[in-house]
Amino acid sequence: MLQIKVFGTTPPCANCKRAEAQAQKAAEQFPGQVEVVKLDALGPEVEPYGLMTTPLVVVDEEVIGAGRVVPSDKLVSIIQNKLGG
Repeated sequence: MLQIKVFGTTPPCANCKRAEAQAQKAAEQFPGQVEVVKLDALGPEVEPYGLMTTPLVVVDEEVIGAGRVVPSDKLVSIIQNKLGG
C-alpha cells in the first residue's frame, strides 16, 4: 500500500491541517491502495527526510512538499505515476 506521510506540529497548525486534508482527499480516489499517515514533526520518523519546515509531505518515501500545502490534484498525479497508471 502506498503511503502519504504528513509531518506536522502538535497541536497542528493551519497549514498542517490543510496538508493532511489535501492528502486525505487525494487518497480517497484510490480506495484500498493509498493510506495517509499523520506524524509528529518532532518524532524520530522524520529524521530520514531532513525536516526543516512544516508541513512536510512524503509520498512513497519521496519528499513532495516542505513548508507548503501540496494540492490534492498534484498528489493524485504523483500517486498515479507511482502506482503505474
